[in-house]
Amino acid sequence: MGFRCVSRLSLAALALLAGSLLALSATPLAAAQNTIKTNEAYVEEVLRAPEFDIRSIDEVFDYVFSSLDDEVTVYPTENYYYFKFVHGGVPYAGNFRLDIADRDQGVVHFAYFSENNPFVEQEISEHRAYSQEYGVKVEKKDALDYAITAKGRTVLFRLNDLRDVKPAQAIVADGEQYIGPVFDESGVRMFLMWNQATETFHYVLDESVVTESYVPSSASSQVKIGRRTHFAWYRDRYRERWILVGVRAAETQLNTFFDGPFDQLPDNFIDGDVLRDALLTLSPEVEGQIDRLGNSLDLKGRMLVDPYILYDDQAELAAFDQCTAAAVDEAGYYPCLAVGQSK
Repeated sequence: MGFRCVSRLSLAALALLAGSLLALSATPLAAAQNTIKTNEAYVEEVLRAPEFDIRSIDEVFDYVFSSLDDEVTVYPTENYYYFKFVHGGVPYAGNFRLDIADRDQGVVHFAYFSENNPFVEQEISEHRAYSQEYGVKVEKKDALDYAITAKGRTVLFRLNDLRDVKPAQAIVADGEQYIGPVFDESGVRMFLMWNQATETFHYVLDESVVTESYVPSSASSQVKIGRRTHFAWYRDRYRERWILVGVRAAETQLNTFFDGPFDQLPDNFIDGDVLRDALLTLSPEVEGQIDRLGNSLDLKGRMLVDPYILYDDQAELAAFDQCTAAAVDEAGYYPCLAVGQSK
């Protein structure tokens, strides 16, 4: 399997785009709760004169931190709180991250960068691990609640509590092991599954929360595609569930909300060495080089969990039908739905 870079000098490069997600439920939110985004507000933000030095990470930290509510919810399960802003006519994005590796040691990672653009070289990409050394206090208040204090102001960061989220037994395949719940930055919730017998990971859609509608794929009657995310899901032949099989390549190139769940593993909910053992099954050559979450020991890289393809055209999704048609049992079927899995 491949490593993805998680350099502490460029954590922001893992995931882009921003803002806190609205609370999601199985029923649509009332219209009065939905945020209206107007062109007027956008243009006024673009026209606003810069108020701080964009090349000073301390000034950017102060600006973003002072703009937060007194209490925020961190929905993505790798514990990134994303944001966006425009400065001097240039769009920027970034994140605060309460990394499971060092948040209990009083560290919050802060990163910001000029947004990805295929025609312009990224001019700014900054990261710093803030702690008491820089006048920032990180205090654990509860199992998944952390208070961050800077310049006399405290913001409570509530990490997404999914401890009670489990898949129904009816949708768990024989030999499958539940790794944990995934809440993607797209707002889609999934179950990360590992099948030792077939040596496959799968992201299974958690249909108990409804965050988008779907359209049938023009390439396969067994595939539905999210109208909002463009995630492609395959109808399981053996169980009433949908398995993620495709993410649009363009979204990964621009590092958007919709670049796939590879960077939102269920860090807070993984028991023991279950993920590490699965990764070593696929890549025994990294024995002794990764921790229980799949991080390299220097924390500069992380193993990919990406059992889906990156597609440019729906026609590419037809290949799943060709593979599953030839499968006579589950042992042959489920590997068909993990063809994108890194080795």
